[in-house]
Amino acid sequence: MSSFCFAQQNAINIKATLDTDENKLLIQQEIVFYNNSNETLNHIFLHNWANSFKDRKTPLSKRFIEDFRKELYFASKEDLGSSEIKNISINYKNIIYRELKGKKDIIQLFLEKPLKAKESTTINITYVVKIPNSKFTGYGFYENGYRLRYWYMTPAIYKEGWQLMSNLNLDDLFENYTTFNIELKIPQKLKLISSLKQTKKQHKIGAKKINKKVNSYYLSGINEKDVIVDIQHINTFKKFSTSAHEIQTDIINEHLNANLTKSILNRELQFLTDYLGVLPTDKILIDEVMRRKNPVYGLSQLPSFIRPFSDVFKYDLTLFKALSKKYLKQTLLVNEREDYWLIDGLQNYLMMEYVHQFYPEIKLLGKASDTWFLKKFNISKLKFNEKYPFVYQFTARNFLDQSLNTPADSLSNFNRKIVSKYKAGLGFNYLKGYLGKAVLNKSIKQFYQNKKLLITKSSDFEAILYENTNKDISWFFKDYIQTNKKIDYTIETVKETKDSLKVTIKNKRNITAPIAFYGIKNNKIAYKKWFSSIDDTLTTMVPKGKFDQLALNYENIYPEYNTLDNYYNTNKKFFNKSLKLTLIKDVKAPRYHQLFYQPTFSYNFYDGLILGLKMHNKPLIKRNLEFTISPGYATKSNKLNGSLSVLYNQFFEDTSLYKISYGIVGNTLQYAPDLSYSSLIPYVDIQFKRKSLRDATSKFIRAKVVHINKEISPLATKTEQDNYNVLSLSYHFINPDIIEETRYKFSTEFAKNFSKVSADFRYRTLTSSDTQIDFRVFAGAFIHNNSKGDYFSFGLDRANDYLFELNYYGRSEDSGIYSQQFIITEGGFKSVLPVRFANKYMLSLNSSVGIWRWAEFYNDVAFLKNRKERMFFGYENGIRLNFIHNIFEIYFPLYSNNGWEVSQESYAQNIRFTFTGNVSSIYNFFRRGFL
Repeated sequence: MSSFCFAQQNAINIKATLDTDENKLLIQQEIVFYNNSNETLNHIFLHNWANSFKDRKTPLSKRFIEDFRKELYFASKEDLGSSEIKNISINYKNIIYRELKGKKDIIQLFLEKPLKAKESTTINITYVVKIPNSKFTGYGFYENGYRLRYWYMTPAIYKEGWQLMSNLNLDDLFENYTTFNIELKIPQKLKLISSLKQTKKQHKIGAKKINKKVNSYYLSGINEKDVIVDIQHINTFKKFSTSAHEIQTDIINEHLNANLTKSILNRELQFLTDYLGVLPTDKILIDEVMRRKNPVYGLSQLPSFIRPFSDVFKYDLTLFKALSKKYLKQTLLVNEREDYWLIDGLQNYLMMEYVHQFYPEIKLLGKASDTWFLKKFNISKLKFNEKYPFVYQFTARNFLDQSLNTPADSLSNFNRKIVSKYKAGLGFNYLKGYLGKAVLNKSIKQFYQNKKLLITKSSDFEAILYENTNKDISWFFKDYIQTNKKIDYTIETVKETKDSLKVTIKNKRNITAPIAFYGIKNNKIAYKKWFSSIDDTLTTMVPKGKFDQLALNYENIYPEYNTLDNYYNTNKKFFNKSLKLTLIKDVKAPRYHQLFYQPTFSYNFYDGLILGLKMHNKPLIKRNLEFTISPGYATKSNKLNGSLSVLYNQFFEDTSLYKISYGIVGNTLQYAPDLSYSSLIPYVDIQFKRKSLRDATSKFIRAKVVHINKEISPLATKTEQDNYNVLSLSYHFINPDIIEETRYKFSTEFAKNFSKVSADFRYRTLTSSDTQIDFRVFAGAFIHNNSKGDYFSFGLDRANDYLFELNYYGRSEDSGIYSQQFIITEGGFKSVLPVRFANKYMLSLNSSVGIWRWAEFYNDVAFLKNRKERMFFGYENGIRLNFIHNIFEIYFPLYSNNGWEVSQESYAQNIRFTFTGNVSSIYNFFRRGFL
């Protein structure tokens, strides 16, 4: 194995003792560092990732906050981790060193004597590692002992400059291959499992007060990196000696016996050998944490009581993903922070090939595809490997995908964990289809065998691929890898001649890439041809009468932005594609025009339970043009009502705009007993791009014209409050940071008898003790107001909602439970005060401070001005139970202008609550930090 290492290899020698009382490692470490570059070095950098858990100011803690995870930010001292350095010397002389500013997990060592090329130096470090709680990253102390990863210091790699990176929970430390010799002393009651070769020695350590038995474990290895150590009370690992390797893993399926597990491992290892060649390691350790962080999506997320897949299939794929990932990471030295797509692409390509070879019949939904309810859905027909283009397209259609050369720490979580990995794997599948399987697989094996145990990068694979083909593949390494341009071709026209069909294929977007063209007969491929270099259009001829359909990308070989226009029926039909009605939502069926229908349920006090049927054209992957019509029957009012909407999204790729949405929405519902309203609202939303997809901030402008027509009692006279039009313009800014959340909105409204302006500013923060402080300011004023009454006035405790945009269950109620529903808007007061409305201007300040967990104390003040009246000053305070912010809250008023409210009669009627059954609001709350 050492024949692969043409440069001198660093050596790390460690003597460490585990202190289980303090959860600490006492470490004496020696690093023999070789300058394998051609330059003279004046300093050396060490990665000290054990110190990334030190406090809330480390890059790791900040990363967690971006991911809407606050457990490290508010962790107790006992749960935190750190690295306390006692001494550092080089060649046995103390030296000057420092932590990098803002990066406490990187140390810079200043050399007294410059280190020339090909020379070495010896670094000695004495330090204490405080082991963190495993709840942060999966590694640390836990109930069964310790999982240790990145627990020792390691030199940074010097390759075209120092390759420095902080721990961001990406498990991607760029660590050079090293010769390790480790002596680790642990209490005898614990067992040690590691990724290195190991021997054990038992002895005693005497002390004044106690006498503890300990074991010394000696770990060694060459060409090693990322040494993982598990120290356990109860050994959960099992060892499997396969034909060529020793596998240790705690990924165990108790339903499978050891012989079957060994047989599965042998098959997996043989498959990897077939695709990669001889594997340069004897021992492999795969832990459960790796499986949890890299699950087989669509397999591992199903509840245990749902068993659409066999135990063998689930275990085989779970283990194969972990094994292939471990093998590639352990034997290919790639900077995965900057060049992640190569490892991810290879690993996902191997996954697809493994499933294709051994489980070609398995459907995406497994056995559930054959159930009476699901078997009619198009998604039930998808094979397991078809999830890759499906998930990619889900993101690409929303223009939320990122280029494959985007640094891993700049990817959104959804892209980093799923989409970019899938696109990389599909890229290899694309090359297989275009170049041929033999060419691609030969190139992969050649690359692996030439570059294993060496520092490498994707450009090395590119060079090997060019050696093995005469076809142009520049489009792949430029546009496919380096941009997020979307492939999108369509069959534009088909014209008949005497004995042929003249087919024109059009490139609809800004990338020129090879495409596959098919002739389909009886649902089987009868003709297939690849075309490349179609910048605009290409015309080709095919025999007439030989095919039922013509198609592009029939086998989903490459990821495409839109496949709905990839099919053409050659038989004479009025419509090129027939209509297909499907219950609920489904994946798209490119051969059909799809229309979906589904039952709907909603509720308000006046209509009661509303039973409806929604019909729409929205599959699981969004379309640019969407429409919905949803008629319903109200069980209480016995009225027919419903809604309709049409929306078109125009996306922008090269501007600061993300998209412009043009739409129109219509509704009809009851707003009072036996009285309905109808609304028609044309609107335009202009949404701006985020600074990056890791930035959750959103900014948008909304313009809408609200047409409202209300029924009135036969005894009443119609007024301006019953039929009106309002032009509304607003600007919205939302930064839903988990520690400091900021939202504000500026809006104006223009109507026949009034015009107004308003601003709504909201700020929520968590203090260092995890106490929530909520602060809101609302200011609104009429520019002119000729309206009568308070229907269009600013509301102190409850807005009139004349635009009908708030989800009130009983919007006209002034008593009873429905009048107690609270939606924070305008004045934001919870108590009902003597003055409830302002027809000139209003200034309101709402605040709340956390008391204990979800209990808060709120305090509000407001200034209201009405025409011909003195300014009114309102105040109140009370207790707020903030169970789920803006979704489920309860308010208990204490004191206000009304006096002590708790001592008044019918106090229960003064209690207010916030509750929303809006599914999208709940979904957006819980998906924070992922999309």
